[in-house]
Amino acid sequence: MLADFADSRRLNIRENPAKSAGHIYISMQKFFVDEDITKASTIDSEFYTSEECFQLSKERIFTKTWQFIADTDEMRLSGQLVPLTILPGFLDEPVLLVRDKDDSLNCISNVCTHRGNILVEHSCTETQIRCRYHGRRFELSGKFKQMPEFETVQNFPSKKDDLAKVPFGIWEKLIFASIAPEIKLDDAIGEMKKRLSFLPINQYKLEPTRSRDYLVKAHWALYCENYLEGFHIPFVHNDLNATIDYGTYTTELYRYSSLQLALSKGGENVFDLPKDSPDYGKQVAAYYYWIFPNIMFNFYPWGLSVNIIKPMGTQLTKVSFLTYVYDESKLDQGAGNMLDKVEREDEAIVENVQKGVRSSFYSSGRYSPTRETGTHHFHRLLCEFMNK
Repeated sequence: MLADFADSRRLNIRENPAKSAGHIYISMQKFFVDEDITKASTIDSEFYTSEECFQLSKERIFTKTWQFIADTDEMRLSGQLVPLTILPGFLDEPVLLVRDKDDSLNCISNVCTHRGNILVEHSCTETQIRCRYHGRRFELSGKFKQMPEFETVQNFPSKKDDLAKVPFGIWEKLIFASIAPEIKLDDAIGEMKKRLSFLPINQYKLEPTRSRDYLVKAHWALYCENYLEGFHIPFVHNDLNATIDYGTYTTELYRYSSLQLALSKGGENVFDLPKDSPDYGKQVAAYYYWIFPNIMFNFYPWGLSVNIIKPMGTQLTKVSFLTYVYDESKLDQGAGNMLDKVEREDEAIVENVQKGVRSSFYSSGRYSPTRETGTHHFHRLLCEFMNK
């Protein structure tokens, strides 16, 4: 259960009386969402509108949690180096996936420990890592190897001259990384791993032609909130509502994740579940998993759609849809059909909400205890991390 928080929750910004000086004083007080959903009000709208809050969320939320960064299909060869950026445009953390000579996978910083140059700019295969700025070299493990013109430098090399190891983990073929995780990867994805252990995820193939990015003119958390409740489905998604059984739509909450289970209305285009599955006998059309704070794993009978929600500003978010196909014969059917249309419908409503939360007459609302438990859970986690 999440800890209780102080009932003072607003980010107060007041101008210095000497306005000509232009100083802004910021007093960060704690956000609060009641543990009891029947009593709770939603997180204060200041969370979506404040630039200071947005910047603080980098350190307090995103550096401490996990991000999906790649899959192992990109890392097949010994000596292969693949440069990546964790949440480009927000965290902008350059990392390097490396498959070393022993065929083990490593994730290390892609920043030279001499003067901060980016080491590897394009995927390649090498026996060592060499900085093209001043020639500093590293082993594939990231350990410092050699540097010209440093013969007289005292107390050199030290541990600081090695490339930093970036925490990472792998589930089947999916690779996750974090800058400074406060939670274990298994605490984030463990429930998903256990529930869906029957799926042959290692056989899923990324389909670039079905993957795409969307720009949404709204705060990243508003997009996540919309995803986390099926309450809006009958009102916003007519085609999806015709496919799934809204009356049996359920949300399951875990410590750092949640599952929305969608059953088929017609009993077609559903998972072939093993007898040991807790869902055996149900006509499951989709498993919608959300991992705090910003990743969605949408499993359909044809495969997987990974949605990565990338903050770009208080009123701008990039949403990346990565499509992994397993059974092509089931594409464009059931709950996994017309994903682009559903996304456009979500964008329109979320962008409208963005306009509304900036109103002088709105600060928070109330939750439906039957339909908005996922959003309530999300808000509680936001409070927990932002109040640290």
